[in-house]
Amino acid sequence: MSTTAQKLAELREKLEVAKEPAGELAVAKRAKKGIPSARERIDMLLDRGSFVEIGALMKTPGRDDAMYGDAVVVGHGTVDGRPVAVFSHDQTVFGGSVGEMFGRKVAAVLDFALKVGCPVVGINDSGGARVQDAVTSLAWYGEIGKRHEPLSGLCPQISVIVGNCAGGAVYAPINTDVVVATEGAHMFVTGPDVIKAVTGEDVSLEELGGARKQAEYGNVHHVAPDEKAAFEWVRQYLSYMPSNAQEKPPVVNPGLEPEITPDDLELDTFMPDADNSGYDMHDILLKIFDDGDFLEVRAQTAPNIITGYARVDGRAVGVVANQPLYLSGALDAAAADKAAHFVRVCDAYDIPLVFVVDTPGFLPGVEQEKIGVIKRGGRFLFSYVEASVPKVTVVVRKAYGGGYAVMGSKQLGADINFAWPTARIAVMGAESAVAVIGRRQIEAAGENAPAVRQQLINFYNEHVATPYIAAERGYVDAVIEPSTTRLEIRKALNLLRDKEVFKNPRKHHLLPL
Repeated sequence: MSTTAQKLAELREKLEVAKEPAGELAVAKRAKKGIPSARERIDMLLDRGSFVEIGALMKTPGRDDAMYGDAVVVGHGTVDGRPVAVFSHDQTVFGGSVGEMFGRKVAAVLDFALKVGCPVVGINDSGGARVQDAVTSLAWYGEIGKRHEPLSGLCPQISVIVGNCAGGAVYAPINTDVVVATEGAHMFVTGPDVIKAVTGEDVSLEELGGARKQAEYGNVHHVAPDEKAAFEWVRQYLSYMPSNAQEKPPVVNPGLEPEITPDDLELDTFMPDADNSGYDMHDILLKIFDDGDFLEVRAQTAPNIITGYARVDGRAVGVVANQPLYLSGALDAAAADKAAHFVRVCDAYDIPLVFVVDTPGFLPGVEQEKIGVIKRGGRFLFSYVEASVPKVTVVVRKAYGGGYAVMGSKQLGADINFAWPTARIAVMGAESAVAVIGRRQIEAAGENAPAVRQQLINFYNEHVATPYIAAERGYVDAVIEPSTTRLEIRKALNLLRDKEVFKNPRKHHLLPL
């Protein structure tokens, strides 16, 4: 009969083995690759010393090659003192592939998150399904996938891609709220070797599934230079999120700078006099929110539109803004997808929306029509209409055509609309409008045609494309001095804090997919 001391020694021995199931070979393998362990990755994410592991001693019964943990480390801890559920693939055990115990552990931690109402962060470095487990592996992929749906829009779900992830290891992350990847990570349904064997196509690993490429394709929301930066970005992202949809995000430093500051006053001289002059929209965004605080999401795709999080009077807001430096801020299919997803995330977690507008409208072209700009633009419009959170719009320069409508117009449900005196609100820009409505006058002018055309453009800009016609009709609530923007947004959102919208008693709407 063993003694208590022997039983304790046995426990400690098993726990020690569980820390490094694949032994010294695993340590050497990671050292060669220069990557941290699954637990070290969790420690980079969570508050120091807060991690509580679950299922460290789980392994597949009846198999001689079974290892503790079964290729995944799961548990919970805190980020900035708030609870977070986490799982991290162990690439040194069966290549991080999914087996039965792996599936049970991840399913259990997702159930835990649903039960307590906390975010889930998945750290992905997996070869996909475990071939030797046959259909059992696929079944547990299904069990994991099934659990993302009840969490979706209820608890924030974040996926971090830190290695080469294939097959099922990418289908689960794509259904979470945001996907973060490191520069050296790859994600794909099938790898280059399988593609070549099946289709004959020869493609490099980087071209097929590199993090930057997947960001361009719209599958990755943020590419970080390394793992430390990736986990720091996730911590920042969580600081803007509530723990779940029934709670509010943390309030950080409210009440700062209650008066107009020198930074605010710089906005009065910021906008270029020439309509076609470019500027960086980030320069405006950094001045109209708290302390220049802005966390951009999907910066590496569709740069003609900016999406990200800021704070107003200490409270989180979602920001959608046109970027004049790319395509003059015109909206295209990719920008519409990017904005629609972002709006839906903000609405799910009751985060107010602020739109900052400078767009000539939707980008015309045969290619855009081919890739479905109508349907994808429609999804953006639908997402904005559906959002019941407080919605504030600031038109700083151009708001033309369909761009005016979908970028937070009063008619689509914006609560409060501001415009700068530099705003140009019309069906189209002066040059295009004059080509349509002034064609006969220009043709009749003969040699004076260029001068007549310029006169018509000047007239249109001074009397038609101004914020005052919109203000006269109530489509804009106020034309404001640029320097007052930060405080006007603050007052508007304080007013709208208790906004409630009656929900249509249907099962669901039919988004144009």
